[in-house]
Amino acid sequence: MFQRFLVLAALLGLAACQSIQVDSDYDPHRDFAALQTWGWQEPAVQYRPNDPRLASGLTEQRVMQAVEQQLEQRGLRQIAPGAPADIHVQAFLIVDVRSEQIATYYGSDLMSDRWGGLWASPGYTEVRTRDYQVGTLQLDFLDRDGKLIWRGSGAQLVRRNPGSPQERSAAIHETVAKILSQYPPRRR
Repeated sequence: MFQRFLVLAALLGLAACQSIQVDSDYDPHRDFAALQTWGWQEPAVQYRPNDPRLASGLTEQRVMQAVEQQLEQRGLRQIAPGAPADIHVQAFLIVDVRSEQIATYYGSDLMSDRWGGLWASPGYTEVRTRDYQVGTLQLDFLDRDGKLIWRGSGAQLVRRNPGSPQERSAAIHETVAKILSQYPPRRR
């Protein structure tokens, strides 16, 4: 029984240490150096699933502020709503439920009887399924024609306790910074 709790505690500890998994893709024929202005594509932030527990005006503000700050640091100038921009940005907050199977083997025990004979009890394997949530923040950059030219995303395990408003804001800013560290794309 103690082994079960030890394995579970170790898995939960590893899950807590998970970092943000960042990925990006882009149009290799695009000259990103020529893109100087940007604006929000409406709706600026979308939620998948469209769940009121996930969709929050506060979260939307945090995402928008983090994106605005990061794009400004990269020399892109935000234009007024409705004005033509080189890039239109849209954010997606996506939560997926995933499952994993955890197998624990309980080995056999060597026993002896009172006549000196030895025998082994059979071992067994216990398989459990654990459901968990993965949250992904995806940023799409569209050109003036609405064609996707760059996509960046950051995924990580969703914590049960998201923390204080300051911690939530810091987490979103960190995620956006890591995603946009891959923009503009570096040609290989």
